[in-house]
Amino acid sequence: MSKHNAIAVGIKDSTQSEAALIWAGRRAEQRSVPLTIVHVVDDRWLIEPSSWRDSFRRSGEKLLEAASARIGELFNIDVTTELLVGSVAASLGQYARNTSLMVVGSGSPHLGGTLTDRALQIAGASEGPVAIVGAIDDYQDRHGVVVGVDGSEHSLKAVAFTAAEADRDGQELTVLHAYNAPEPSTDAGLAPAELRRLINDQERLILSETIAGLIVSYPDLPVKKVSEPHKEPVRALVEASVNARLLVLGSRGRGGFSRLLLGSTVHGVLTHMACPTIVIPPERASDQR
Repeated sequence: MSKHNAIAVGIKDSTQSEAALIWAGRRAEQRSVPLTIVHVVDDRWLIEPSSWRDSFRRSGEKLLEAASARIGELFNIDVTTELLVGSVAASLGQYARNTSLMVVGSGSPHLGGTLTDRALQIAGASEGPVAIVGAIDDYQDRHGVVVGVDGSEHSLKAVAFTAAEADRDGQELTVLHAYNAPEPSTDAGLAPAELRRLINDQERLILSETIAGLIVSYPDLPVKKVSEPHKEPVRALVEASVNARLLVLGSRGRGGFSRLLLGSTVHGVLTHMACPTIVIPPERASDQR
Protein backbone atom coordinates (compact mmCIF):
# COMPACT_ATOMS: atom_id res chain seq x y z
CA MET A 1 0.00 0.00 0.00
CA SER A 2 1.25 3.49 -0.84
CA LYS A 3 2.99 5.45 1.87
CA HIS A 4 0.56 8.28 1.10
CA ASN A 5 -2.25 6.19 2.60
CA ALA A 6 -0.39 5.56 5.82
CA ILE A 7 -1.12 7.28 9.10
CA ALA A 8 1.89 8.60 11.00
CA VAL A 9 2.09 9.37 14.70
CA GLY A 10 4.82 11.47 16.26
CA ILE A 11 5.66 10.32 19.76
CA LYS A 12 7.73 11.19 22.78
CA ASP A 13 7.76 9.78 26.32
CA SER A 14 4.51 11.25 27.69
CA THR A 15 0.95 10.33 28.62
CA GLN A 16 -0.34 12.48 25.80
CA SER A 17 1.83 10.67 23.25
CA GLU A 18 0.54 7.33 24.52
CA ALA A 19 -3.03 8.49 23.95
CA ALA A 20 -2.12 9.77 20.47
CA LEU A 21 -0.43 6.45 19.67
CA ILE A 22 -3.54 4.44 20.61
CA TRP A 23 -5.84 6.83 18.73
CA ALA A 24 -3.67 6.57 15.62
CA GLY A 25 -3.46 2.78 15.86
CA ARG A 26 -7.22 2.44 16.18
CA ARG A 27 -7.80 4.75 13.22
CA ALA A 28 -5.27 2.83 11.10
CA GLU A 29 -7.06 -0.45 11.87
CA GLN A 30 -10.47 1.06 11.07
CA ARG A 31 -9.15 2.45 7.78
CA SER A 32 -7.15 -0.71 6.95
CA VAL A 33 -3.99 1.34 6.40
CA PRO A 34 -0.45 0.98 7.80
CA LEU A 35 0.87 3.02 10.72
CA THR A 36 4.27 4.67 10.91
CA ILE A 37 5.52 5.62 14.37
CA VAL A 38 7.94 8.53 14.26
CA HIS A 39 10.25 9.98 16.88
CA VAL A 40 12.34 13.09 16.27
CA VAL A 41 15.64 13.60 18.07
CA ASP A 42 15.73 17.36 18.55
CA ASP A 43 18.96 18.54 16.99
CA ARG A 44 19.21 21.40 19.47
CA TRP A 45 20.57 18.83 21.90
CA LEU A 46 22.93 17.10 19.48
CA ILE A 47 26.11 18.72 20.74
CA GLU A 48 29.48 17.39 21.70
CA PRO A 49 30.49 14.97 23.08
CA SER A 50 29.33 12.37 20.55
CA SER A 51 28.31 10.03 23.38
CA TRP A 52 25.41 12.40 24.09
CA ARG A 53 24.20 12.15 20.51
CA ASP A 54 24.39 8.37 20.64
CA SER A 55 22.50 8.35 23.93
CA PHE A 56 19.63 10.40 22.50
CA ARG A 57 19.45 8.13 19.47
CA ARG A 58 19.39 4.96 21.58
CA SER A 59 16.64 6.41 23.77
CA GLY A 60 14.63 7.24 20.67
CA GLU A 61 15.10 3.77 19.24
CA LYS A 62 13.96 2.15 22.51
CA LEU A 63 10.92 4.42 22.60
CA LEU A 64 9.98 3.40 19.06
CA GLU A 65 10.48 -0.30 19.80
CA ALA A 66 8.22 -0.09 22.85
CA ALA A 67 5.56 1.84 20.94
CA SER A 68 5.61 -0.65 18.06
CA ALA A 69 5.23 -3.55 20.49
CA ARG A 70 2.33 -1.79 22.19
CA ILE A 71 0.49 -1.29 18.89
CA GLY A 72 1.17 -4.91 17.93
CA GLU A 73 -0.57 -6.06 21.11
CA LEU A 74 -3.68 -3.98 20.47
CA PHE A 75 -4.25 -3.83 16.72
CA ASN A 76 -3.89 -5.99 13.64
CA ILE A 77 -2.09 -3.54 11.37
CA ASP A 78 1.26 -3.13 9.61
CA VAL A 79 3.61 -1.01 11.70
CA THR A 80 6.90 0.62 10.83
CA THR A 81 9.07 3.02 12.81
CA GLU A 82 11.28 5.90 11.80
CA LEU A 83 13.82 7.93 13.77
CA LEU A 84 14.37 11.47 12.49
CA VAL A 85 16.87 14.12 13.53
CA GLY A 86 16.14 17.85 13.35
CA SER A 87 13.56 20.38 14.43
CA VAL A 88 10.58 18.47 15.81
CA ALA A 89 7.92 20.73 14.29
CA ALA A 90 9.61 21.04 10.90
CA SER A 91 10.49 17.34 10.68
CA LEU A 92 6.98 16.11 11.50
CA GLY A 93 5.39 18.82 9.38
CA GLN A 94 7.40 17.80 6.33
CA TYR A 95 6.86 14.10 7.00
CA ALA A 96 3.10 14.69 7.01
CA ARG A 97 3.28 15.68 3.34
CA ASN A 98 3.45 12.02 2.30
CA THR A 99 0.89 10.59 4.73
CA SER A 100 -2.89 10.71 4.99
CA LEU A 101 -2.68 12.08 8.55
CA MET A 102 -0.05 13.04 11.11
CA VAL A 103 -1.12 12.45 14.73
CA VAL A 104 0.51 14.11 17.75
CA GLY A 105 -0.23 14.33 21.46
CA SER A 106 -1.59 17.55 22.92
CA GLY A 107 1.11 17.99 25.55
CA SER A 108 0.87 19.05 29.17
CA PRO A 109 -1.39 21.80 30.57
CA HIS A 110 -0.01 25.12 29.40
CA LEU A 111 -1.10 28.67 30.16
CA GLY A 112 -4.61 27.61 31.09
CA GLY A 113 -5.07 25.40 28.04
CA THR A 114 -4.16 21.84 27.12
CA LEU A 115 -1.67 22.24 24.30
CA THR A 116 2.06 22.88 24.43
CA ASP A 117 3.84 25.30 22.12
CA ARG A 118 5.50 22.35 20.37
CA ALA A 119 2.22 20.78 19.27
CA LEU A 120 1.01 24.17 18.05
CA GLN A 121 4.19 24.50 16.02
CA ILE A 122 3.66 21.07 14.45
CA ALA A 123 0.09 21.94 13.44
CA GLY A 124 1.26 25.22 11.97
CA ALA A 125 4.25 23.80 10.10
CA SER A 126 2.57 20.70 8.71
CA GLU A 127 2.17 20.19 4.97
CA GLY A 128 -0.62 17.67 5.54
CA PRO A 129 -3.58 17.20 7.93
CA VAL A 130 -2.61 16.99 11.60
CA ALA A 131 -4.67 15.42 14.40
CA ILE A 132 -4.00 16.63 17.94
CA VAL A 133 -5.14 14.18 20.62
CA GLY A 134 -5.54 14.82 24.35
CA ALA A 135 -4.45 12.62 27.22
CA ILE A 136 -7.72 10.70 27.62
CA ASP A 137 -8.82 7.73 25.54
CA ASP A 138 -12.63 7.68 25.87
CA TYR A 139 -13.38 9.33 22.54
CA GLN A 140 -14.83 6.11 21.06
CA ASP A 141 -17.81 6.51 23.41
CA ARG A 142 -18.58 9.95 21.98
CA HIS A 143 -20.71 10.71 18.95
CA GLY A 144 -20.73 13.24 16.16
CA VAL A 145 -18.19 15.17 14.12
CA VAL A 146 -18.02 18.98 14.20
CA VAL A 147 -16.55 21.33 11.60
CA GLY A 148 -16.20 25.09 11.91
CA VAL A 149 -17.04 27.22 8.85
CA ASP A 150 -16.79 30.89 7.96
CA GLY A 151 -17.17 30.90 4.19
CA SER A 152 -13.44 30.98 3.51
CA GLU A 153 -11.83 28.61 1.02
CA HIS A 154 -9.91 27.01 3.88
CA SER A 155 -13.06 26.22 5.84
CA LEU A 156 -14.87 24.90 2.76
CA LYS A 157 -12.06 22.43 2.15
CA ALA A 158 -12.21 21.43 5.82
CA VAL A 159 -15.93 20.77 5.36
CA ALA A 160 -15.21 18.45 2.42
CA PHE A 161 -12.71 16.50 4.52
CA THR A 162 -15.10 16.31 7.48
CA ALA A 163 -18.12 15.23 5.47
CA ALA A 164 -16.17 12.29 4.03
CA GLU A 165 -15.02 11.46 7.56
CA ALA A 166 -18.51 11.53 9.06
CA ASP A 167 -20.06 9.63 6.16
CA ARG A 168 -17.45 6.87 6.37
CA ASP A 169 -17.92 6.43 10.12
CA GLY A 170 -21.71 6.79 10.18
CA GLN A 171 -21.57 9.90 12.37
CA GLU A 172 -23.79 12.98 12.39
CA LEU A 173 -22.04 16.04 11.01
CA THR A 174 -22.45 19.38 12.77
CA VAL A 175 -21.56 22.40 10.65
CA LEU A 176 -21.03 25.35 12.98
CA HIS A 177 -20.75 29.01 12.04
CA ALA A 178 -20.04 31.48 14.86
CA TYR A 179 -19.61 35.21 14.46
CA ASN A 180 -20.10 38.42 16.41
CA ALA A 181 -23.17 40.23 15.14
CA PRO A 182 -23.30 43.92 16.11
CA GLU A 183 -25.78 44.85 18.82
CA PRO A 184 -27.82 47.99 18.10
CA SER A 185 -28.12 48.65 21.82
CA THR A 186 -24.36 48.89 22.22
CA ASP A 187 -23.32 49.99 18.74
CA ALA A 188 -25.93 52.73 18.28
CA GLY A 189 -25.05 54.96 15.38
CA LEU A 190 -22.48 52.48 14.07
CA ALA A 191 -24.58 49.37 13.40
CA PRO A 192 -28.30 50.14 13.16
CA ALA A 193 -30.86 47.35 13.22
CA GLU A 194 -31.13 47.19 9.44
CA LEU A 195 -27.37 46.70 9.03
CA ARG A 196 -27.41 44.05 11.72
CA ARG A 197 -30.20 42.23 9.89
CA LEU A 198 -28.26 42.34 6.63
CA ILE A 199 -25.14 40.98 8.32
CA ASN A 200 -27.09 38.13 9.90
CA ASP A 201 -28.73 37.30 6.56
CA GLN A 202 -25.34 37.18 4.87
CA GLU A 203 -23.87 34.92 7.55
CA ARG A 204 -26.87 32.57 7.41
CA LEU A 205 -26.44 32.38 3.65
CA ILE A 206 -22.83 31.23 4.14
CA LEU A 207 -24.02 28.38 6.34
CA SER A 208 -26.87 27.39 4.00
CA GLU A 209 -24.67 27.36 0.91
CA THR A 210 -22.07 25.23 2.67
CA ILE A 211 -24.64 22.60 3.64
CA ALA A 212 -26.37 22.63 0.24
CA GLY A 213 -23.29 21.13 -1.38
CA LEU A 214 -23.09 18.41 1.24
CA ILE A 215 -26.63 17.22 0.60
CA VAL A 216 -25.77 16.60 -3.04
CA SER A 217 -22.52 14.74 -2.31
CA TYR A 218 -23.72 12.82 0.75
CA PRO A 219 -27.52 12.37 0.52
CA ASP A 220 -27.63 9.94 3.45
CA LEU A 221 -25.38 11.94 5.79
CA PRO A 222 -27.24 13.49 8.73
CA VAL A 223 -26.20 17.15 8.83
CA LYS A 224 -26.99 19.61 11.60
CA LYS A 225 -26.37 23.30 10.99
CA VAL A 226 -25.65 25.58 13.93
CA SER A 227 -25.43 29.36 13.78
CA GLU A 228 -24.00 31.22 16.78
CA PRO A 229 -24.29 34.97 16.09
CA HIS A 230 -23.46 36.05 19.64
CA LYS A 231 -20.52 33.85 20.58
CA GLU A 232 -16.83 34.13 19.99
CA PRO A 233 -15.89 31.40 17.46
CA VAL A 234 -13.37 29.79 19.83
CA ARG A 235 -15.91 29.48 22.64
CA ALA A 236 -18.62 28.18 20.31
CA LEU A 237 -16.37 25.52 18.77
CA VAL A 238 -14.99 24.32 22.11
CA GLU A 239 -18.48 24.07 23.62
CA ALA A 240 -19.88 22.27 20.58
CA SER A 241 -17.09 19.67 20.64
CA VAL A 242 -17.23 18.77 24.34
CA ASN A 243 -19.11 15.54 23.61
CA ALA A 244 -17.99 15.11 20.00
CA ARG A 245 -15.77 12.39 18.64
CA LEU A 246 -13.87 14.78 16.40
CA LEU A 247 -13.50 18.47 15.52
CA VAL A 248 -12.09 19.61 12.17
CA LEU A 249 -10.86 23.12 11.30
CA GLY A 250 -9.20 24.80 8.36
CA SER A 251 -5.81 26.21 9.30
CA ARG A 252 -6.89 29.81 8.62
CA GLY A 253 -10.20 31.56 8.17
CA ARG A 254 -11.37 34.48 6.08
CA GLY A 255 -9.99 37.00 8.57
CA GLY A 256 -6.51 35.51 8.66
CA PHE A 257 -3.25 36.83 7.28
CA SER A 258 -1.53 34.60 4.75
CA ARG A 259 1.79 34.95 6.55
CA LEU A 260 0.38 33.33 9.69
CA LEU A 261 0.73 29.56 9.98
CA LEU A 262 -2.37 29.18 12.15
CA GLY A 263 -5.40 31.45 12.33
CA SER A 264 -6.38 32.94 15.68
CA THR A 265 -9.52 30.79 15.93
CA VAL A 266 -7.60 27.56 15.34
CA HIS A 267 -4.92 28.64 17.79
CA GLY A 268 -7.54 29.43 20.43
CA VAL A 269 -9.41 26.15 19.95
CA LEU A 270 -6.24 24.08 20.13
CA THR A 271 -5.20 25.67 23.40
CA HIS A 272 -8.55 24.66 24.93
CA MET A 273 -9.41 21.58 22.87
CA ALA A 274 -12.20 19.34 24.13
CA CYS A 275 -11.78 16.41 21.73
CA PRO A 276 -9.35 15.19 19.05
CA THR A 277 -8.97 18.00 16.55
CA ILE A 278 -7.78 17.79 12.95
CA VAL A 279 -6.27 20.87 11.34
CA ILE A 280 -6.43 20.93 7.54
CA PRO A 281 -3.83 22.96 5.62
CA PRO A 282 -5.18 24.69 2.50
CA GLU A 283 -3.08 22.85 -0.04
CA ARG A 284 -4.13 19.41 1.17
CA ALA A 285 -7.58 20.01 2.65
CA SER A 286 -9.54 18.47 -0.19
CA ASP A 287 -7.24 15.50 -0.59
CA GLN A 288 -9.29 13.09 1.54
CA ARG A 289 -7.91 9.57 1.36
